[in-house]
Amino acid sequence: MVQNDFLISLVAGAAAGMAVDVSLFPLDTIKTRLQSSKGFWQTGGFRGIYSGFASVTLGSAPTAALFFCTYEVMKSVSLRRLDQHWAPVVQMGAASAGEVVACVIRVPVEVIKQRAQANPELSSLTLLRRTLAREGFIGLFRGYFSTVIREIPFSFIQMPVWEFLKVLLYKHQKTPVKPWQSSVCGAISGCFAAGLTTPLDVAKTRIMLAEVGSPLSSGSILLALRDVFRQQGIQGLFAGILPRMALISVGGAIFLGLYDKVKAVLSHKVPSDGYQ
Repeated sequence: MVQNDFLISLVAGAAAGMAVDVSLFPLDTIKTRLQSSKGFWQTGGFRGIYSGFASVTLGSAPTAALFFCTYEVMKSVSLRRLDQHWAPVVQMGAASAGEVVACVIRVPVEVIKQRAQANPELSSLTLLRRTLAREGFIGLFRGYFSTVIREIPFSFIQMPVWEFLKVLLYKHQKTPVKPWQSSVCGAISGCFAAGLTTPLDVAKTRIMLAEVGSPLSSGSILLALRDVFRQQGIQGLFAGILPRMALISVGGAIFLGLYDKVKAVLSHKVPSDGYQ
């Protein structure tokens, strides 16, 4: 990937990340409160639906930019050396690497955002100060591994399905895939991946919201899953699945569709292979 392509992915990823996080923030708040151990109404219900918004506006653009730059670089380098038949495997690996890198920014943002969503009476800045005072800098990374464990399977599913649907569409219509069509493919792949990975999302939320010193604060995703299942059964593991699927379906449409659109605009052309 040449330097110009890298910069295009950086800008396109940042724009896509900011657009989806800002536009769908209220639905994300509802999902977080549904997954909280305290329950939806105890964590604010529909009150303070934009709690934690400040942290997202600061973190969404660099998080998405890091993901797409890593994804595109790894995909481009690998596919130069491998046959196209390996494309799905390469996309899975590139997406996984992208998530590991992006989570360096995503996790601190998620920690403050979700705590603000579950405590609407407190500002993001107050929660940041409280987290640093009680847990130190490492507290901002509580749930890093549970987030990575959630995000890798999600992107492992979403990105190859998105790329595969675009390839099918390209072969069917014999013309380059338009950004709005990429958006539809993104909605389908995102919805599918979101439903399958909801239990991991529930576990991640419980870990990030756990009290300091509690067993869950250790970050064990297996402990979190077992705790949720013991208290609420299968239903608890899939708490918030409908808003999560709705959120990520719409989010996937905006995120991946806008990413392709901005790339096309910045490149002054649709990618030559029609579906990348």
